[in-house]
Amino acid sequence: MDFNFWDPFTWIGEWLLNLLVGWGLAETIALTLLRFAGAVVLALVLLLIGGVLFTWLDRKLSARIQDRLGPNRVGPFGLFQGIADTLKLLTKEDIIPAGADKIVFNLAPLLVTMSVVGIWAVVPFAPTLIGTDLNVGLLYIISVGSIGTLGIMMAGWASNNKFALLGAFRTVAQMVAYEVPMVVVLLVPTMFTGSMSVHAIVEGQSSLWYVALAPVAALIFLTTSIAELGRAPFDLLEAESELVAGFNTEYTGIKWGMFFASEFLHGLTISALTAAIFLGGWQGPGAEARPLLGFVYFMIKTMVVYFGVTLLRFSMPRVRIDQLLDLNWKFLTPLALAAVCVTAVAEKLALATNWSRLGVHIIANVGLLILTLGALWVRARMVRRRFETEQMRLAARSESAAD
Repeated sequence: MDFNFWDPFTWIGEWLLNLLVGWGLAETIALTLLRFAGAVVLALVLLLIGGVLFTWLDRKLSARIQDRLGPNRVGPFGLFQGIADTLKLLTKEDIIPAGADKIVFNLAPLLVTMSVVGIWAVVPFAPTLIGTDLNVGLLYIISVGSIGTLGIMMAGWASNNKFALLGAFRTVAQMVAYEVPMVVVLLVPTMFTGSMSVHAIVEGQSSLWYVALAPVAALIFLTTSIAELGRAPFDLLEAESELVAGFNTEYTGIKWGMFFASEFLHGLTISALTAAIFLGGWQGPGAEARPLLGFVYFMIKTMVVYFGVTLLRFSMPRVRIDQLLDLNWKFLTPLALAAVCVTAVAEKLALATNWSRLGVHIIANVGLLILTLGALWVRARMVRRRFETEQMRLAARSESAAD
């Protein structure tokens, strides 16, 4: 078996399979062991990256944005700061509040971590590097992501703390609500591809990325993903100035660290999903013949999206809970439904050529944006007139009272 530099994934998989079969294992058992080992390795690498490397990267980016230095003491450029923080969390005392539901309290951080790591099982890193190619991959992503929402609710409910409980209530109000427009816009790539498989969606973008065909849907997906993640300006689940620390107020040591690592890893997860579903994933010049090059393309796209999410996090203020829910139910959900309808009509009207398809979809999305901006302008004028009328009424009342 010759080593292929451009496809090390297939070569390593075949080498390990032949090794186990040579040891006397049946091929079915060997494949099962390899899948289990691959899942363990993927989980360990992701947690190491999310808990160590990306905490350092996130803190460095935030420091540059806010004119600070960031980690610069432990290791070169502060690279080992995440390792030091992990060791510190491992040695801290594990405290369980009096009156807490111990089983639910201890189970919550495990569920949150498992849900974030589990999503990566269907993410195609390269043409020959994918955990599982499910024909219902998008449904799998939604369902597994919902387990994390359940874990946050369990953490707040079981902590026997009013601030943690308020964080759990906000979880219901925010994360569950923002899943509605997210699920709706995921119908768009499904219509384009004719499949819910993430691998099939990536392969369907060989000539045109779906962000070009449906920019409105891509923007809604990214916005709702950030809201489900709970990062600024949607970080009302924690809201330190209002809830001490939110749903994880009573957690200490490694359990708190699991929530922390899951949040950073979830930021990378939504970036990878956006890259795979709307930015072509591993697609690029020469990627199909050279899977390693496809992996590089995928990571570059993921990091570009991650940088945008981080920039938004440290540039936007937190919104109020009523503004957050108004944005979802009164704007994003109707816009997501309109985007699906417009995309379906445009896909039927488009011809077989890529340029015709691109032109029709661009015209449809521009028209949708114009109508949306027009509706917002009319709404703003109505609110302004109502405010001015109320001010005039108050002024007249004060004048009459003075007379």
